[in-house]
Amino acid sequence: MLEINALTHSYGDHTVLSDMNLEVAEGELVSIVGPSGCGKSTLLRCIAGLIAPTGGKVVLNGTPVDGVPDDLAVVFQDYSRSLLPWLTVRDNVALPLKRRGGTRAERRASAEEALKSVGLADAGRKYPWQLSGGMQQRVSIARALAYRPSLLLMDEPFGSVDAQTREDLEDLVLQVHRDGGMTILLVTHDIDESVYLGDRVVVLGRNPGRIRAEIAVDLPAERDQIATRADADFVRLRAEVGKLVRGAVTSSPA
Repeated sequence: MLEINALTHSYGDHTVLSDMNLEVAEGELVSIVGPSGCGKSTLLRCIAGLIAPTGGKVVLNGTPVDGVPDDLAVVFQDYSRSLLPWLTVRDNVALPLKRRGGTRAERRASAEEALKSVGLADAGRKYPWQLSGGMQQRVSIARALAYRPSLLLMDEPFGSVDAQTREDLEDLVLQVHRDGGMTILLVTHDIDESVYLGDRVVVLGRNPGRIRAEIAVDLPAERDQIATRADADFVRLRAEVGKLVRGAVTSSPA
């Protein structure tokens, strides 16, 4: 479904990504992890068509990405800046649906269905500032689900919430992935999270950003915050990813 071929991107004289190649299958959840400054967010912006890469290409469903694709959605880390405070929660979720047409009643029905799927069925008439941070991020996820994209990009979406809320949102993403079969590409700096959520973990190195390794996560599809993290295979995978990330840091020039 997603092909990244020889992708390169530079900001002036500074090369952030170099000769990156990656394929993502339909229905796969891929975690991307790496040290700060390795180009994780830049990679996601290139895939989303928010910036044009310096070289190489991104192909989504057989079509080269040139601008923001119609069948793609992004969940950003800073939920407070991605929700419009003067719109109700329901209208925030329904807003992108205007791009696809339909009546106002149809858009609101889709928004209410998406809110129900993330546990916010009763929050539609409230405003974002009336909700907790974790609930606001659920609204952001609901907005992406209502749009029904073929590819969902998540850029460190849980970095601004507390540990308990983070675990709840991780399980929500797993549920969404399992129930809807949605293809998800998730960028995170959290090694445990990359293993817990991913079908596969892609580790990036830096200076410039390159794919250092791809690791298949051979854990059961049904995962639990306590049991899975205590599993010997999870501990092994976490250690393997951790060594690769630390190696990506120590082997890079100062």
